[in-house]
Amino acid sequence: MNESTTVPVDPSNIDQLRAWDGDQGAYWVARAERFNEGVAGYHDQLLDAAEIDPTANVLDIGCGSGQTTRDAARRASAGSVLGVDLSARMIELARRLAEQERVGNVRFLRADAQVHPFPDQHFDLTISRHGVMFFGDPFAAFANIARAMRPNGRLALLSWRSLEHNEWLTAFRIALAAGRELPTPPPAKPGSLTDPDQVRQLLASAGFTDVRLHGLTEPMYFGRDADDACQFIAGQFAWMIADLDAADRARALADLRASMVEHQTERGVLYDSAAWLIEAKRR
Repeated sequence: MNESTTVPVDPSNIDQLRAWDGDQGAYWVARAERFNEGVAGYHDQLLDAAEIDPTANVLDIGCGSGQTTRDAARRASAGSVLGVDLSARMIELARRLAEQERVGNVRFLRADAQVHPFPDQHFDLTISRHGVMFFGDPFAAFANIARAMRPNGRLALLSWRSLEHNEWLTAFRIALAAGRELPTPPPAKPGSLTDPDQVRQLLASAGFTDVRLHGLTEPMYFGRDADDACQFIAGQFAWMIADLDAADRARALADLRASMVEHQTERGVLYDSAAWLIEAKRR
């Protein structure tokens, strides 16, 4: 029996499992480098804020293809780093890349961090680069993470801010709507980590203290030119145009490309983005 059939997953995370072990996960694996390039402006800021001690034991939640995990392991040169993700394909890629790059103090595990039996009080630090926003039961997930951390252990996370602060997501939604009226986004849920008060309340209730949020803004890279970026995003957001007829699909793609042309720079197609850097301590 392979890993994908044996990993325990909370029922509230089944849809996430299907997505990340299905077409969505396959798309990310095939374009892992492009996704890393997109958020490159945030990468070192997260690791710098984490203040990784050379002897630290680090947990990386939602590690994807493992860039943050490997770079954290380089900083924890006498410690160890565990990267976890629901996607079997991403974990396989992360393992291959760690072996190719000869990062020996890193391990990857396909697991649902909401329910996985991590060892008690083991980790000095937990990090995540946009990987903790989708838990079905965010309180249970962060309580489980807190249980696995040593007292005074540190938490350093990145999460996207709300839709109105992220030009890239707003622009793509409008373009791919092809004139349709999109539903108004619902109020932020605690697990989305977009609302500072909800974040503080959630983490405090799960066992953390000294919760701090710092707003970051960085340009996001989507491709070398409008055609390259349009092809990339049309694939990532294919679900938005799947039910359109041929004429409306063509309109949506034309609108998307026009937006890409407007955002072409000497460094490629760039859009504004905004994230929260969330820091806390294990009580």
